[in-house]
Amino acid sequence: MDFVTVIGFDDIIYNFQNQGLVAVTSWVLMTFFYVIPYNLIVAHMGSTFSELGGGITSWMRQTNGDTVGYFAAWFYWITGLPYVVDVANSVVISLGWILNGNGDIQSHMGNAWFGITTAVIFVVFIWIQHLFKNKSLEVMSTIGGGAMFIMTVLFVIMTIIGLSSGNPIKTQPFDFKAFLPKHVDLAFLSTFGLFVFAMNGSELAAPYTADMKHPSRDFPKALKMIAIMTMFLTLFGTFSLGVYFNAHHLPNDLKMNGSYYAFQAIGKQFGVGNGLMYLFAGVQGIYMLAQLAVILDASTRVFLSDVAKRFMPRQLTKKNADGLPINGYWLTTILCALIMALGGMLPRINDIFNWLLNLNGIVSPFSTCFLFWSFLMVRLHSDRFPKPDYTFIKSDKLGVIVGAWMLGVTFLLAVLGFFPTDADQSTFAMMLTLNIVVPIGMVVLGFMMPWIAKRQANGNGLAFGKTAWWVFTLVMGIGLIGLVSYGMSTSIVAHAAPWLKWGSIIVVDLILLGLTNLFTRNGRHGIADTADI
Repeated sequence: MDFVTVIGFDDIIYNFQNQGLVAVTSWVLMTFFYVIPYNLIVAHMGSTFSELGGGITSWMRQTNGDTVGYFAAWFYWITGLPYVVDVANSVVISLGWILNGNGDIQSHMGNAWFGITTAVIFVVFIWIQHLFKNKSLEVMSTIGGGAMFIMTVLFVIMTIIGLSSGNPIKTQPFDFKAFLPKHVDLAFLSTFGLFVFAMNGSELAAPYTADMKHPSRDFPKALKMIAIMTMFLTLFGTFSLGVYFNAHHLPNDLKMNGSYYAFQAIGKQFGVGNGLMYLFAGVQGIYMLAQLAVILDASTRVFLSDVAKRFMPRQLTKKNADGLPINGYWLTTILCALIMALGGMLPRINDIFNWLLNLNGIVSPFSTCFLFWSFLMVRLHSDRFPKPDYTFIKSDKLGVIVGAWMLGVTFLLAVLGFFPTDADQSTFAMMLTLNIVVPIGMVVLGFMMPWIAKRQANGNGLAFGKTAWWVFTLVMGIGLIGLVSYGMSTSIVAHAAPWLKWGSIIVVDLILLGLTNLFTRNGRHGIADTADI
């Protein structure tokens, strides 16, 4: 289950497009200075708090108190939503390759249908994921994660066989210098956030450790195995990509379609046509659906399993007859739709895909900072916490140094990620704006939750009256009309149909109104409130 959340063939593709063969050197450095300590820190924390079911939320509450625990839970949960949309996008793209045999999804669907299909996929999974029991998640993850690992190993083995048969290498010159960066500038450093995004996520399995036979002993073993698998996939996978792609002249849509191009190329080389590509497309679809199921289930557990209720609006703490946080699913649906609608302001599907990846390279490292902060607290105050069966670094002083290193590097790479790596002149301004606005919106919404909860407590369950409702509506309407007016005058949406421009802004407006409506209803009635939306 954990491997599914950590690394896949696409993660190798993303960083190969950003850095070419230099990514091999970056993977080596990141493996020893980041991946290994990252996984062992998770193993240490999971072993220390093996009886708690909230994962990083529980760790932060135990080490820093309820208030910090709430913010950790909120930001960790909400920063995973762009990836939920990204994964749903990837499912649509895999279906496009299966149905059309190529990656020209723009011609076959266009932005509107791409967004609608993506919405259907993630909404369906948001609302049926509670039907998955732990056993079904295990089976789905084993099939998806195992098949993805086998496909990547197959790609590496076939590359070696091809080289031994005298097949040419596309990247030339393929020498030692090709693996070293020519310039270490802002554009280069800003790409490292995606390395963190590609390798983090192992802590998502923490809520399931209580289901293991010997969690404090077996969880660290699993994390060590993940570190080994990650090292193999990233190093040999990137090397193999340099054989089939010219690292100096890569396709612009490599992040979106590169995995399919790779298996298409190797299939043709070995005389099986598009057979391997179709096989990979099927595996990719299953793998991504497994990711959706695990991430949605695990993030919900992290967010709601161990969060002090006084910080949350009553609507989010209410559960239906099956014990499910039904309003939490509404909130997830609304926010995912909002992220997708904002991405729809970009001109091409490839731009939307790249922006979502760039956004994940910002918010994902920021949320990971909570992990290292909690580890620092455990090592600084080791006498306050249970002695784990597995200890990463016996010396507390050295543990503090390593924890501080991981925290500082992760925060720095998250900040550098605001620079839109994949943008051209026509999309740079909009991508940069979205990279700033969306994280700020996540932070603001996170601070609003305790404020709304406090107003509900002081207002007999009602957070806002009718006056506040109309003020919120007016402010959002004016802001969104201004945004679409700006968009119509820029090259970003200059060629889009007017109905699509205004349609997108109306959708965003309705989403925000729905979100406001969710939290301005009286929280005393819980489940019935959502029927009014």
